[in-house]
Amino acid sequence: MNRFWPPSVGNFWPRNPQRSPLIEVEDSIFLRVLVLALVILGIVATDIAAETSFSFWAFPLSGVGAIWSYYRRRDANVAVKFCIAIGMLVALGAFFGRLVGELNDTRLGLAELLIQLQVLHSFDTPRRKDLGYSIIIGLILLGVAGTLSQTLAFAPVLLLFLAIALPTLVLDYRSRLGLQPLKTQKEKSHQQNSSTLNFKFLILNFLLIVGLGLAIFAILPRFPGYQLRTFPVSSTIQVKGSFTGRSIINPGYVRQGKGNNQGSGSGGTGQNQTGQPGQVDNNFYYGFNSQINQNLRGEMKPKVVMRVRSQIEGFWRVLGFDRYTGKGWEISRNEDVTTIKRSPWSYQIFLYPSVLVGKTQEVVQTYTVVADLPNLIPAMAYPKEVYFPTPLIAVDQEDGLRSPVELSEGLTYTVISAVPYRDRTLLGKASTNYPKHIKKYYLQVPPEIAEKVRQQTEEILANYNKDGVTKFSKSLDSPYEKALYLAQYLKQHYSVPQNPLELPYLSEKEDLVEAFLFKQKGGYPDHFSTVLTVMLRSIGIPARLVAGFSAGEFNPFTGLYVVRNTDAYAMTEVYFPKYGWFAFDPIPNHPLIPPSVEDTQTFSVLRQLWQWVAGWLPSPVTGLLNNVFGTILSWVIKAIAWFLALFSQGWFGVLTGLILATIAAFLGWLGWGQWREWRNRRWLKKLPAMESLYQQMLQWTTQKGLGKHPAQTPLEYARVSYEHHAPATAEVIDEISQAYVSWRYGGHSPNLKRLRERWQGLKKAGKTDK
Repeated sequence: MNRFWPPSVGNFWPRNPQRSPLIEVEDSIFLRVLVLALVILGIVATDIAAETSFSFWAFPLSGVGAIWSYYRRRDANVAVKFCIAIGMLVALGAFFGRLVGELNDTRLGLAELLIQLQVLHSFDTPRRKDLGYSIIIGLILLGVAGTLSQTLAFAPVLLLFLAIALPTLVLDYRSRLGLQPLKTQKEKSHQQNSSTLNFKFLILNFLLIVGLGLAIFAILPRFPGYQLRTFPVSSTIQVKGSFTGRSIINPGYVRQGKGNNQGSGSGGTGQNQTGQPGQVDNNFYYGFNSQINQNLRGEMKPKVVMRVRSQIEGFWRVLGFDRYTGKGWEISRNEDVTTIKRSPWSYQIFLYPSVLVGKTQEVVQTYTVVADLPNLIPAMAYPKEVYFPTPLIAVDQEDGLRSPVELSEGLTYTVISAVPYRDRTLLGKASTNYPKHIKKYYLQVPPEIAEKVRQQTEEILANYNKDGVTKFSKSLDSPYEKALYLAQYLKQHYSVPQNPLELPYLSEKEDLVEAFLFKQKGGYPDHFSTVLTVMLRSIGIPARLVAGFSAGEFNPFTGLYVVRNTDAYAMTEVYFPKYGWFAFDPIPNHPLIPPSVEDTQTFSVLRQLWQWVAGWLPSPVTGLLNNVFGTILSWVIKAIAWFLALFSQGWFGVLTGLILATIAAFLGWLGWGQWREWRNRRWLKKLPAMESLYQQMLQWTTQKGLGKHPAQTPLEYARVSYEHHAPATAEVIDEISQAYVSWRYGGHSPNLKRLRERWQGLKKAGKTDK
């Protein structure tokens, strides 16, 4: 079989002989002239629309390139192609230089770059495919001119472009069919030459296209900005009755008057009253309700509840709490909920935007519910658009999203969030002049414990450089640094009990925060977040508790985050004036800063893939591979940094870097070709003598434009060769094919000496012909 030189799909068809993509050239002068005219019209249109004259130099150079390329169309022109590549890189470098001063409008810079690339490309257009690239460039230039044009001066050029494009497309199609070019028909009369193009047909098509275009232009709606965005959403869900958004439907809680685990309410397992002890529901997270009781004990059975596709890893926020009750939390303004309707012809729901000073990044997340969840809509922080199947949703005062129905299995929705960047320097300089509504709701601490917790918190902050705790800054003079330090302090000085039932219940008069700090020296994971929130409030820093899901387990094969019910937990959000709410995670074995947007995430997927693989390897193997890959990566980063540093050393550095990159690519291409040739020779040497000779013959004929199709037998291929090769060449192909079949299937010993002589003579004759 022809292993290393696969033939073109169409090479064996009789109607298109000796036309391989490797050697195909375009001989039609008429087609080349029309293509050149299209390119020049595109350049002229750009100058007219922009009212400039910077492209006149391109007219003569494009003509010279087209003429030179025609006469050199059958040559390899490797040196010229190399010089063209260098020129294109120089043009690209110049474009980036202009881009710095033209950030407001890059269209002219892009058009100029495209013109420069086309002029260089005109010196290398031997094939019809290359001419097709030029046609596309002319069309793009015309489109750029259309966006720049503000007068009707562009219209005549557009009509002229269309008039030339129609015969160009006809000739291009003739070339694709393998028909003879027009110049070969000059042996006939001048009228016959003219009759090959039906000008009446072309004129009628021209008028039809212009009329249709004007009609579409007349009825096309005009918008100041238009963007089509389609995201995965389930089919529409009809909502019965009125939806106020005030109630939370959690399947893990009990409805009053009904059996266990039927809905929301009080009493029994998973009850929502914050005073009485009880057991958590083993399927549903206790914290998804308007009130949560942290005096519950027990653990959940892991099960998958969601699959999330997101641009970045994040915390899937569900709801927040503002009032601490002593043994849990509640939403004090649960009745103050805003409902937002969507239009009947779109799934898109616009939320009221938050006014933030800092930089944000748009993050698209698509959620697919796998198991029933409460009517609370998980989303990353600061959602601005929700694509949801119900006619309306609700937003509470803690920025939680609520649905009219439970999130049932199979439901899919999409959220677009404007997630703020976490700039430690800016947040450290944030003002402490908090608005009244922030101080009213997010500084509340039970008076029975307020002074005791404040003293303990200030004592911890005063000794921040002791006890082996990491020193975060020179001084803890900002709320951000204090929150960061306190979260780390709780991680290092308090612990989570190994046995979920080991922690005793709190008595009626006990406070959770007081017991955590002074008696138990620890608690359940969510207790850490409660304690951090109350400690920050005690020293005048607004904070609230927020519940949601961690990112879950990333599956690199599907690109989805697999989220389980056990991934639900609570952490602390701290308010910074003008910058909004930012989360801190004091739970041991959790990252101090939850995953969110970063300035650079170029290799985030690769990092997640490695973390997934490393989870299956023994620790010594993981450590060894980390060291090896780390060393290699450091070398690569240093080399890349050195190369990029060249571009900051002026034009000389830019040109040096571009030339080095081009040379490296050229040497890599040469090395790849030599490696393939070496591998091919090695493969041929391992074959039996007759098989090797037969494969060499197939590779040679493939290069000549007539490769053997896998469906053809050797004898069928030999018969076809008489139709497309000279008789002497076809005889040698036939003789080698006959000998190969006799040797392989008949067991006859071939006359290898004679076959090799015939083969060598055929190759010498082919070189002489060339």
